[in-house]
Amino acid sequence: MYYKQRTRTCGELREEHIGENVVLNGWVSTRRDLGGVIFIEVRDRYGITQVVFEPHFNESAHHEGKVLRGEYVVSIEGIVRKRPEGTENVSLTTGAIDVLVNKVVLLNAAKTTPFAIQDDIDVHEDLRLKYRYLDLRRPRMQQSLIMRHRMYQIARDYFDAHNFIEVETPVLMKSTPEGARDFLVPSRMHKGKFYALPQSPQQYKQLLMVAGIDRYFQIVKCFRDEDLRADRQPEFTQIDVEMSFVDQEQIFEIVEGLMTRFFKEVWNKEISTPLPRLTFDEAMERYGSDKPDLRFDLEMTTLNTVFANSTFRVFRDSIDKGGIISGFVVPGCGDYTRNQLDALTDFVKKLGGGGLIWIRVKEEGLEAPTMKFLTPEEQADLTLKLNAKPGDLLLILTGSKHKTLSLAGMLRLEMARRLDLIKKDSDPKLLWVIDFPLFEWDEDTKRFYAMHHPFTSPRLEDVEFMESDPGHVKARAYDLVLNGSEIAGGSIRIHDSELQSLMFKSLGISDEEAQEKFGFLMNAFQYGAPPHGGIAFGFDRLAMIFAGENSIRDVIAFPKTASGMSLMDECPSPVSEEQLKELHIRLRG
Repeated sequence: MYYKQRTRTCGELREEHIGENVVLNGWVSTRRDLGGVIFIEVRDRYGITQVVFEPHFNESAHHEGKVLRGEYVVSIEGIVRKRPEGTENVSLTTGAIDVLVNKVVLLNAAKTTPFAIQDDIDVHEDLRLKYRYLDLRRPRMQQSLIMRHRMYQIARDYFDAHNFIEVETPVLMKSTPEGARDFLVPSRMHKGKFYALPQSPQQYKQLLMVAGIDRYFQIVKCFRDEDLRADRQPEFTQIDVEMSFVDQEQIFEIVEGLMTRFFKEVWNKEISTPLPRLTFDEAMERYGSDKPDLRFDLEMTTLNTVFANSTFRVFRDSIDKGGIISGFVVPGCGDYTRNQLDALTDFVKKLGGGGLIWIRVKEEGLEAPTMKFLTPEEQADLTLKLNAKPGDLLLILTGSKHKTLSLAGMLRLEMARRLDLIKKDSDPKLLWVIDFPLFEWDEDTKRFYAMHHPFTSPRLEDVEFMESDPGHVKARAYDLVLNGSEIAGGSIRIHDSELQSLMFKSLGISDEEAQEKFGFLMNAFQYGAPPHGGIAFGFDRLAMIFAGENSIRDVIAFPKTASGMSLMDECPSPVSEEQLKELHIRLRG
């Protein structure tokens, strides 16, 4: 069928185009037949334009317009005119004009769609994912992908301007299972052997530093076979960065420059640099999280000194066992009912906590069932320490340090949700969290694991404790946190083969195992590895926050469900016996 190429997009026409003969190509968005006159909104990714079929203007076109329905693909030729007085649509950028149709070509008819192609529809996400190609027609989804594209361009332009080289690293690599599970790819040519999909280009980018590349970046796909949630996918995108001959401050400077660009060019917001910093210990004690949300207060306070001599058994046991007492003030909630307080207690218990101590602050003093266990001096010191005022509510948790702080942090977030303390127009809060522990202890396996990865450098002053007291060692690691979400993480790397061997030994990795898994990297270090460090941005999560969405699935064109399924093309899917045979694989029933 013959049709003319478009001369304008559906979001382009304004009053200055009145009188112009135009061709629009797009989809029928809405249709209104008022008897004599037919109004149709034609949509493409640039916007919407109303076109009008009038029998007195062109009877043939009007007749053809009668068959058009939602999501039909059409080519429209007509004349731009000013809309009649009082019929302007201020919600459309093209709302001051419409197009009188001279000719219409039906390029493709369409079945009735399973949901309306419009924003803010009430439809189950599974249906949206099954018909993702229709979901992506919605303006909100297209704007998210356009914004993501802009962020790619900003990143590439920024790093190019700072002498970085974009280098592609392999997608098929050696399996080095430390952390999340690898996705494995069987080799047809090498029977019984497997490639892995990279969880990160970590080892390759360090090798690029050994190779003298000096400044590397890559917008790269990564893969992790792990349980999913709203901000995770089995395949995800990183902005990967590595630099030679740098320390932490230079990496911070580069990252803050990029974030300044993102804030300005995507959000039209200014940020002040250098960004604030919290140590891991400060973040945990004040906010109960290593990715604290600073858009609201409710700051936690450690109360061990207040109750250092307490005879209250719950507090006494925590202090004697090296635990912690942590609490925070909820202003103006001193009138909470017993039912409301019981609901908060249940919230803590469902998270694994032993309970919650709540205290109402009254004009005449503190009110709670636990007050009979606290001396007047302790009550006065508690009020002073928390700067509590009449009408406030105090919430206190106690127990082992890390678990208690984490529970208090989750309760802090829950109170922010209940009190609606995080507004949509809240100023975004960006900060660094630094000085992480190098190791974290796992109770199930009774061993230490690398908190970040086994190539993270310890603080040099802590190297002497790596064998004798691993829990004491801090890492030269850092996370960038935006609005309570970790958006980037990195570290100064180990570049010395002896220190790397010590790191593996501290993790319980034998020399043989280290050589098998990481030998190529350790060997490279013996040929003159420069000091280096880097960072990786979780790009999907970053785009999600900038788009104002709650799930990274809404900023990924073709995402998987929470169970790792693609409902649209039904993968993962079975494969034929012939394919399995070629790969030397046999499935067990």
